[in-house]
Amino acid sequence: MGDFAAMPELPDITVYIEALERRLLDRPLEAVRINHPFLVRSVTPRPSEAVGRRVIELRRLGKRIAIGFEDDLWFVIHLMIAGRLHWKKKGGKGGLAAFDFADGTLLLTEAGSKRRASLHVIEGAALAEHDPGGLEVLESDEKSFAAALTAGNHTLKRALSDPRSFSGIGNAYSDEILHRARLSPVALSQKLTKAQIARLFEATRSTLIEWTEKLQTETGEGFPTKVTAFREDMAVHGRYRQPCPDCGTAVQRIRYASNETNYCPRCQTGGKLLADRALSRLLKKDWPRTIEELEALRPASAGADEA
Repeated sequence: MGDFAAMPELPDITVYIEALERRLLDRPLEAVRINHPFLVRSVTPRPSEAVGRRVIELRRLGKRIAIGFEDDLWFVIHLMIAGRLHWKKKGGKGGLAAFDFADGTLLLTEAGSKRRASLHVIEGAALAEHDPGGLEVLESDEKSFAAALTAGNHTLKRALSDPRSFSGIGNAYSDEILHRARLSPVALSQKLTKAQIARLFEATRSTLIEWTEKLQTETGEGFPTKVTAFREDMAVHGRYRQPCPDCGTAVQRIRYASNETNYCPRCQTGGKLLADRALSRLLKKDWPRTIEELEALRPASAGADEA
């Protein structure tokens, strides 16, 4: 899977912001070049109104990056799935937009043909409208976490990745969190015991902290160049049919729309396979219910192949 296959989540956005702080804080924006008009999703103020203003703050709003200028003017960047930021020599060209500062140019690019990345230029009073409002788990306690988790009765996968419930967690890190917590992605949030909620809270915090620290170490004083939700040392995300690092069982998946959920059936679901919608409709009663049944059905040569 490519580097541009998934939306950056809290650890990557945090490292982006730290790198931007080192390069942009207290520097004025010297020029802005919007190369693709569709990128700008607001009408007023115009991006050019930030020219000459110093950057005074950077902030994460869920999975968005907010760059604050003097006089309460903000750029809110949503990278979506394929958008990425790059720091180049001053005057660097290309991408959807370029922002020139004294020491370099910040480029915003987007891979592929679908244009989903966005830039909103807003006055400070409107900033709250771009914050989905999810709980900041690293700034909260277990009681607040439990309240957010059980506000609705959703699967744990949906609850964790809903930006209105939890801030900055998406498809990738929800898989990693649930694996660490030893919980099924389709368990219902209101059915968990207090002990399971406590375990999920700790798994959420430790997963986000550890991955943020890994990426900080990897980036150092440089600028993030490999922003991806698919990393070799992840436990289950993006590792379909590869061995679980804890028990060796082949990681399984549930596919839906353009996303998939990865999990270990032995560590998380008591050995049971979760029915993939497309396959379960096809196989109906023949859909294997356990990892043992699946392994018995699969030819020996198929283990290394992607379905």
